[in-house]
This record gives sequence, structure tokens and C-alpha cells, in this order.
Amino acid sequence: MTQHTGPGNIAPHIPADTYRRAQATGQPVVVVVHDPAPARTEWRRVLIPFAIAGAVVAGGWGLVAALCFLLDAATHTATVIAGAAGPIGVGGITLKLARSK
Repeated sequence: MTQHTGPGNIAPHIPADTYRRAQATGQPVVVVVHDPAPARTEWRRVLIPFAIAGAVVAGGWGLVAALCFLLDAATHTATVIAGAAGPIGVGGITLKLARSK
């Protein structure tokens, strides 16, 4: 438990009669000091949502890059297969899938 004091090194004031009565009877003195909320912004409270948003954005770009890589690989694979298969014909109509070099 921390001791709450005012600004600087000022201790909370205890009236003299209350202090003397506590000394005479041995009862504890309870001092309630209202501590105002800090006026500054806590950076941890602000940075955590931005860190989460940044991680989501980085992950989204990673997914886009992975999808582009997979589509590129699928396109190259389809081109190689079409080039190796040659022309495809159905009922007299021939379709050439890839240009021969």
C-alpha cells in the first residue's frame, strides 16, 4: 500500500486534538487523502491498440503477398502443362493452348 501525500513532500494535516486523543487512547488515526487522477496520457493504453492494428496490417500484407506468389506459381504451372500437352481438339475444332517457341 502506498502512502498518498499532496504535491511535493507535504504530509497530510492531522488536527492537534485528534492526534492527542489518538496518542492517549492508542487508537489509530485514519487519514483519507483524495488523489486526483493523473492529467497525462498513459502511453501503454494508446500503444497497445496501435500495435495490434499494425500487426493486423502486416499480416494482411503477408497474406496478399502469399496469394500473389501462389497465383504466379499456378500460372507458370498451367503454362508449362499447356505447352507440353500441345493442341487439344474436340469434334474437328482444334485449340492451341500455348505458343510453341
